[in-house]
Amino acid sequence: MANLTLDVYAQELIADVLATAEAEGATTPETFTLRALADLEQAGVVENTFAAYHRAHGIEASGYGSNESVGTLDLFVTSFTQYPMNKMTKADADALFRRLSSFALRCRAGVRQLVDESNDAYDMCVAVGKQLPGAARVRLFLLTNSIGPTVKFPDTTLEDIPVSFEVWDLSRLHRMATSGTLSEPIVVDFDNPLPCLATPETDQDFSVFLAILPGETLADLYKTYGTRLLELNVRSFLQAKGAVNRGIRDTLLTGPQRFLAYNNGITATASHVDFWPLDDGGRGIKRIHDLQIVNGGQTTASIHYAHARDKADISNVFVQMKLTVVPENRLAEIVPEISRYSNTQNKVTLVDFSSNHPYHVEVEKITRSLWAPAADGSGQETRWFYERARGQYTDALAREGTAARQRVFKMLHPLRQKFTKSDVAKFEHSWAQLPHIVSRGAEKNFREFMIQMGDKPPRVDTAYCERLVAKAILFRVTEKIVSARQFGGYRANIVTYTIAKLAHETGQRIDLDGIWHEQRLSPTLVAAIDQLCVPVHAVITKPVRVANITEWAKRSECWNRVLEIEWTAPDRLRDELIDPSAAVARGRHAAASSEEDLLRIAEVAAVPAADWFDVARWAKETHNLQPWQRQIAFTVGQYLSKGWEISTKQAAQAQTLIQEAQRLGFRKSGCV
Repeated sequence: MANLTLDVYAQELIADVLATAEAEGATTPETFTLRALADLEQAGVVENTFAAYHRAHGIEASGYGSNESVGTLDLFVTSFTQYPMNKMTKADADALFRRLSSFALRCRAGVRQLVDESNDAYDMCVAVGKQLPGAARVRLFLLTNSIGPTVKFPDTTLEDIPVSFEVWDLSRLHRMATSGTLSEPIVVDFDNPLPCLATPETDQDFSVFLAILPGETLADLYKTYGTRLLELNVRSFLQAKGAVNRGIRDTLLTGPQRFLAYNNGITATASHVDFWPLDDGGRGIKRIHDLQIVNGGQTTASIHYAHARDKADISNVFVQMKLTVVPENRLAEIVPEISRYSNTQNKVTLVDFSSNHPYHVEVEKITRSLWAPAADGSGQETRWFYERARGQYTDALAREGTAARQRVFKMLHPLRQKFTKSDVAKFEHSWAQLPHIVSRGAEKNFREFMIQMGDKPPRVDTAYCERLVAKAILFRVTEKIVSARQFGGYRANIVTYTIAKLAHETGQRIDLDGIWHEQRLSPTLVAAIDQLCVPVHAVITKPVRVANITEWAKRSECWNRVLEIEWTAPDRLRDELIDPSAAVARGRHAAASSEEDLLRIAEVAAVPAADWFDVARWAKETHNLQPWQRQIAFTVGQYLSKGWEISTKQAAQAQTLIQEAQRLGFRKSGCV
């Protein structure tokens, strides 16, 4: 990806958007918007994004987000063209920004009243109207695959709220995709050079410097860049819920002058450092290139929040910094190792280094040599391309060299058969009946997927990958079915909930092996999905106790309501379901990797189903346990009452929640 020229990148971007839109039954602007937002969210530029399109007289918007790390309301407008290397004038960009600004103001004035409540845009209008008055800053983003104007758009205000403008055009997206990291490199200039001490050289691949960083400088850096500073560390700031964060905050508020003595400081990396001579004969750090904080994310964010929210005086706060300078071509290799070994205060979860997790490596390895049966009668087998890291497909295509060889590659690896890590999380969590987690967005769903995988991922072999592809086919066909229904919005939520309900009502006995061999769904299964998505849509678009449909879909209560839908698999579909014993064997293959796993399943299954229902009811009445734990108890009860076998993951979660319930006062004879 690093050697991909701008013109080739422009062509590949358009081809990828067109193929994805066709595969998912979506529009090209919507597909481009989702792709751009996913990249920006993964880069830490934006957070909690939601794509929805609304255009009316004088207003236009393609989505919004709320960046909790820097306290902003983000609004997006998209311009997508199928002409590579198209140029956008400043007048065109100005017009789009004006329409986006007007949209924000109209949200305050009640524009939602003119939007159908069943449309995604209604939720966007409600959310923007609610968040705008309390926003510390508004950021307006123009997302386009054209080459945008090079002029800077000056900051302004919107009802006394500071407003900034960001153009993410073809050139900027290309830089992000080819820089070696997903986000744009961070370059920091210091008005007053930081005195530093160089350590003895121990390795030709890196050098280390020690410096003292003013707290105000660190807070400003976090205010400007947010979690982008922490992207190679990845762990989210825990918002002063943990003991470490509370201790940091208390010191900042009551004894800021002692902060340097009490705190361990931060560990940072860079690709290059520019030095400046000091008056005393030493040298100071003037500029840092590719700055990343790999340990000390809690310290950094705590200082920012104490200053911004608690109005703490941090003028006497100083933080020690160990800065490791690594050659640019070794960043991707060495920096994750520095991050891994320096994070000892709090355990680094598997998601922190997810791309290199054995699960993803093995899925990539197997799918690269796995031929899918010909689905169109041509006899031409193809492959499903698993993109473990962004840009692998484009890299593989570029390595083919000639245009003729690239055409062959595309024929054997159709773009519509490319899928990513976040796609896998959607497929697996929908099948595992966790649609409310899928509805939280790609990044949060993927993080939960990795956390729940824990130290015991499923056994990845050829059979697993074939069934994973079958789930991909099930998901994408469901997307097309839901799109054809023209519900008006919330397709992503309807799709995951429909698949989850289908998996629940069939006991996960859908013939995944048959889907793999046919590379399609049977007409009977298609008809069942088409029938089921209608009542699912009705539940999702009628929220309980919340006005926002999007937030409703993220709640386990929404999943409970979908579970209550009176729907059973049609007779013709039941005839296609696999034998229960085969489903159990398939579940064990995917989840159980030891005798310990099977023993845990047996222990949980020994508890009567009624007792699990009692736990769920008790938790709801007393507000004890987390909502997802209450859901697990209810699900385990349903599985046992229907004679279905639970997975290792469900059994482990069930054991944990029942122990927690008993600790909090739940008593039942069977739950011992």
